Amino acid sequence: MSLPVVAIVGRPNVGKSTLFNRFLGGKMAIVDDQPGVTRDRHTATADWNGRKFTLVDTGGLVPESQEGMEREVNAQIQAAIEEADVCLLVVDAQAGIAATDRDAAIMLRESGRPAILAVNKIDGTRQHDLVYEFFELGLGDPRAVSALSGMGSGDLLDAIVDALPPKSSEEGLDPDEIAIAVLGKPNVGKSSFLNRLLGEERFIVSPMAGTTRDAIDTTMKYDGRQIRLVDTAGIRRHAALEVGLEYYTYLRAVRSLNRVQVAIVMLDATDTLSRQDMRILNLVEERRRGIVVCANKWDLVEKDERTASEYEKAFCEQAPRLAYAPVVTLSALTGQRVRRTLDEAIRVADEWHKKIPTPDLNRVLHAATSKVQPPQSKGRRPGRVVRILYGHQVETGPPLILFYSNDPAAIPEHYRRYIEHQVRDAFGFTGVPLKIFFRKATSKSRARVGATADDGAR
Repeated sequence: MSLPVVAIVGRPNVGKSTLFNRFLGGKMAIVDDQPGVTRDRHTATADWNGRKFTLVDTGGLVPESQEGMEREVNAQIQAAIEEADVCLLVVDAQAGIAATDRDAAIMLRESGRPAILAVNKIDGTRQHDLVYEFFELGLGDPRAVSALSGMGSGDLLDAIVDALPPKSSEEGLDPDEIAIAVLGKPNVGKSSFLNRLLGEERFIVSPMAGTTRDAIDTTMKYDGRQIRLVDTAGIRRHAALEVGLEYYTYLRAVRSLNRVQVAIVMLDATDTLSRQDMRILNLVEERRRGIVVCANKWDLVEKDERTASEYEKAFCEQAPRLAYAPVVTLSALTGQRVRRTLDEAIRVADEWHKKIPTPDLNRVLHAATSKVQPPQSKGRRPGRVVRILYGHQVETGPPLILFYSNDPAAIPEHYRRYIEHQVRDAFGFTGVPLKIFFRKATSKSRARVGATADDGAR
């Protein structure tokens, strides 16, 4: 039910990230470089010749020259093999074969998993002879590539797609089913919450097997809706993880999030919001899934009638980017507001699929820009006024809105956030990460959006 995973592995400075970006360049309709989001890990959905897969840019394998790190190098390589459907080992043609390259190749061969060897930094046909050395690694024909120039990248993608497992009809989400993941640190009460939720007599529950490395899902009927709960066991505290393995714990969560519309993120109401809590929340937002924040163990909190609202206010102050997410205080032990949590998740799932009519969107845009005009950036051509002309929603599930401007590069970040807030005030999108992009207006784009944009802007 999740997309296949391709992990790019290799030593530092062999060009993994450049190759990652090369694969995505021109293949994603819109690439977001959102400031303020944790970027210590990179995944993206790649699409090549109609086949989608999750592309993972891993951290560099620890060089063999660092004493005491061999165990951690092997652990990271092994984790990559375990989690990926295909591994792409990237090596440096200019540097030749390193000991770490040999160790990685041995583990890939012994695993029996599909592996492709990419010999990077081949910067011209005269350097193709450098490839022959890498036959020694025993991973089949080395693929010559230049991540920087793009030479050979298409052939390499063809090889990756050919190595993927057969396409499953289950890749993607069932629009008639609400899929919900429950995430959280250990000991926040995730299991207790699920047990309490599934123990309600109102539910009809059945097990449903996931993919080979996925946990068992549970389906149930609730108020006439088909619900699937996706287990996300395995997110451990940062300090408890071995060096190099945190990334693959994250990858397991990504697999789960790829299969859901909404994530219920469990927090401990008796504790402060931790860095690991924020990592999990940021992960959900990065994957553009709906978010319901649940503060469990509410029965242990000394409270008065204002405490719940104060907790929500404190959460928004600590995580202002997530102020759009509903916060529920609950007790899995007593059952307090457990059912309300599911109600919120269903509401967020409906918001995730919401479609805004183009005329309505442009009326809100016109009102917003009339109230507060886009700032005029210094250094722009005199007399050139920055305008946002029209827009439309180009995707649902998750929602993505595209606005067209005569000068999109001149629109500052704070004004982009202002437009987002105006859209949320008008249309809700409760609990949903809302992506808004700006592009250069052209006659073709205006015709594509259609006359409804003009009608809404009047």
